[in-house]
Amino acid sequence: MMNIGGIGGYAGYGSMMTGAYQPGGSDDAAASANGTIVTDGNGVGPEHQIKPGKKSSPAECETCKNRKYQDGSDEMVSFKAPGHIDPNNAASVVLSHEHEHVSNAYNKAKNNNGHVERATVQLKTDICPECGRSYISGGVTNTQIKYYNEDNPYQKDLKSTDAVRLKGANVDIAA
Repeated sequence: MMNIGGIGGYAGYGSMMTGAYQPGGSDDAAASANGTIVTDGNGVGPEHQIKPGKKSSPAECETCKNRKYQDGSDEMVSFKAPGHIDPNNAASVVLSHEHEHVSNAYNKAKNNNGHVERATVQLKTDICPECGRSYISGGVTNTQIKYYNEDNPYQKDLKSTDAVRLKGANVDIAA
């Protein structure tokens, strides 16, 4: 593989920064095509850099500042009314909210003679169209509950079949 310009990248792979931001002067709003990093003028860190083709930096993004989250389920959980979450804390807050749904599933199973077979939580991500930052756009919880109905004749038949099938399965011959 060929080393490019002593930076350590390989031909066709990775990325290479061609210039650095220099505070002050009229180069603050220069395009990234000439080798400078475009910023919003308020700082130097990555949260103040404007990505190519985007309108603003993550620090100045109005879309991210005004984003609201709302739960669309029929359960009694948080975020029934739209509410703002700080983008830096969105993952933990949304995950905590989705775990409320899991907790509700366990309570529902316990109160109705059931058993939670599985519970999965997924966090959804998206890219902000204004600043280009990835953000947590929501979450989905899937639960599967198995209910036991002792009055059902099929359940009674299943128990008797299981009893015949499992009889003698756990015998200790050495005893």
